[in-house]
Amino acid sequence: MTHIVAIRRLLRHAWIVAIEAICLLHVPSALALPIFARQTGQSCVACHAGGQFPELTPYGRMFKLNGYTFGERTIPVAVMATVDMTKTRVNHDASGNIISPKDGLPIFDAASIFLAGKITDRIGAFTQFTYSNYDHQNGDGRWIGHWGSDNMDFRYVDRIIGDANDLILGATLHNNPSVQDVWNSSPAWSYPYVSSSTSAVGAPQFLPILEGALAQQVVGAGGYAYWNRTIYAELSFYSTADGIWSFMSKGSKPGDLNHPQTYLRGHNPYWRLALTHDWGPHSVMLGTFGINVNVYPNDPNALPIFTQGVTRYRDIGFDAQYQYLLEPNTVTAEARYIRENISDPQNLVYGDSKSANLGSLRLKLSYVYQAKYGISLSFFNVTGSRDSVAYPGSANFSPATQGWTPEIFWIPVQNMRVGVQYTHFTKYLGAHSNYDGLGRNASDNDTLFVYLWAAYW
Repeated sequence: MTHIVAIRRLLRHAWIVAIEAICLLHVPSALALPIFARQTGQSCVACHAGGQFPELTPYGRMFKLNGYTFGERTIPVAVMATVDMTKTRVNHDASGNIISPKDGLPIFDAASIFLAGKITDRIGAFTQFTYSNYDHQNGDGRWIGHWGSDNMDFRYVDRIIGDANDLILGATLHNNPSVQDVWNSSPAWSYPYVSSSTSAVGAPQFLPILEGALAQQVVGAGGYAYWNRTIYAELSFYSTADGIWSFMSKGSKPGDLNHPQTYLRGHNPYWRLALTHDWGPHSVMLGTFGINVNVYPNDPNALPIFTQGVTRYRDIGFDAQYQYLLEPNTVTAEARYIRENISDPQNLVYGDSKSANLGSLRLKLSYVYQAKYGISLSFFNVTGSRDSVAYPGSANFSPATQGWTPEIFWIPVQNMRVGVQYTHFTKYLGAHSNYDGLGRNASDNDTLFVYLWAAYW
């Protein structure tokens, strides 16, 4: 009962904060258009399904595939910020130690600045730099903020249109595998679109390397083709974002325990194939993708070790997306499964075996009415081989984690979203109950997350 009362108080306070922020940040819609909307003269709903950033509509996907070059050059700057609050069901461990220090407190979480848009008729870019207000704590317990590179994507595109053919040929330079993708079932842009940055237990702890571990650590270069809005194919190669490419991993460096640099050996391939079809208000995609990547280990001081070999990761994924877009209704369904096979001959990561595997399933369904009122439901399931070295926090030495995330959100104006998420865990690190051997249950990690996302251009 005490927990229910606390949650009610938290929600009431969060909505007061959100309403006050809306009053402060509300601007006329003509001033609220994002960079790309200002460039094209379209509203946000034209590119984003139901106005829900970052979900793309068919028009939004074509805009990105054409190198962000539709429309006229304009002021290429925008800013974005999030204010949020996180509440963990049980925010202390068996010894009474606090798990998430900012639990239950409204915080200014993060802010981003974007430089993006059309450069020439064939060249465009999307770049983002983000400040995290509560990035980590120093030895005295004081919170330290951090500026760093976020998602980046530079493109050169040519489009050949004939009587029976429409072919887009593009080259991309980016810093996060799948950030160049245009479907929200791919890892870089997948659900949840906004999540807690202060919770230590509010999300699966172990995922395939393609689901974020290489983000803002690598530089990727590749080419793609999209034929008759039906077949998409891409091949890219990744290496460490250092030297002249260090601006893509700004904020990470060797020897930084809080933001170490990940080093790859050689040029690591990524591929993507997708079959798409649009008819009337419907849009569907079936796809597959994969990456082979060799990662050097870091020593206890977060410095790379180039003499002990690498750990090899091979990820193969399958995904699908369906959209129904007909005012006032927007429906999006997404599914993704990634299977990762790991070869670790020197036992750099795993201790019980020289090979391992991980599997990650994510399903999501959402509905938005009048581009204002939305609801979504997501299911996630992580499985994998057991290992006492890789997963010491699990009494079963297992990464297996499963749960559900329902969310409701409101878009009062097109550059603002207020939402409430609740993540319920049915399994955590291999068990429903006592997963750590110290009495902690999976549901103890259930997390309430209330947020206000706003952008200004």
